[in-house]
Amino acid sequence: MQDTQLLNEGFALMGLGMGFVFVFLTVLVITTTLMSRIIGRYFPEPAPANAPSVSGRHAPARDDDVMAAISAAVHRHRRRHRR
Repeated sequence: MQDTQLLNEGFALMGLGMGFVFVFLTVLVITTTLMSRIIGRYFPEPAPANAPSVSGRHAPARDDDVMAAISAAVHRHRRRHRR
């Protein structure tokens, strides 16, 4: 065999292998998507039940309070761990 013929056969084999992998992965993605839609249609997730509120709990913190707490924590950490 000549080098060019061997190189052409190598490229053909590489193209065949890459084509097979591409087709296999495409079929895998399509199959997974279809299975997900079928499962979602026939077996939907139940709606979450409303959790009873506990009267002893505090109201959620406001964004300003959270930002102040984070800023204070960062400042304290930087003050303790100076280089």
